[in-house]
Amino acid sequence: MNENLFASFIAPTILGLPAAVLIILFPPLLIPTSKYLINNRLITTQQWLIKLTSKQMMTMHNTKGRTWSLMLVSLIIFIATTNLLGLLPHSFTPTTQLSMNLAMAIPLWAGAVIMGFRSKIKNALAHFLPQGTPTPLIPMLVIIETISLLIQPMALAVRLTANITAGHLLMHLIGSATLAMSTINLPSTLIIFTILILLTILEIAVALVQAYVFTLLVSLYLHDNT
Repeated sequence: MNENLFASFIAPTILGLPAAVLIILFPPLLIPTSKYLINNRLITTQQWLIKLTSKQMMTMHNTKGRTWSLMLVSLIIFIATTNLLGLLPHSFTPTTQLSMNLAMAIPLWAGAVIMGFRSKIKNALAHFLPQGTPTPLIPMLVIIETISLLIQPMALAVRLTANITAGHLLMHLIGSATLAMSTINLPSTLIIFTILILLTILEIAVALVQAYVFTLLVSLYLHDNT
């Protein structure tokens, strides 16, 4: 009960060296692969989910945008597996670190914006000034649209960080309450434990949904610039 509430968000170290890199590289090892001509049910289900997700995200893109399909599918798999592994006891979730989420969001956003300026510079510049804008409002709208463009990667990173962190904090608080009530009132403990189970199921859904939302927004930024 005396444990720091934010202790689970501190990056772990091994012999004084940061272990975050090893944790980040661990989820890809859990993705099963097959060397046989006929796949088992797990591989078949995995391939079906990947095809379904990539089809939903790539339908609106043109040929140039679809070149990002492998990157976007890899991104959603990485974020989803990282979020799910973070729900295990005594584990560390890299996506609760704003610095890591910014490291994912900024390069992808910058790549999409630079592609837009290189291929369709007129359309890219047109986003800064909506059609029919009164002349006195032009400077203000250009500033507002520029700021809205620059905060897109920050919004991506903060959204993912806030949702995952909030869920982990709530699970930590309810788990601590369950442990404290176990020696006081058994019926209340069962009720709180049931709430904890339901919250865990909800957090599994949130982990998957946030991975999809992050990747979908990157896909939308790409669509606006291709």
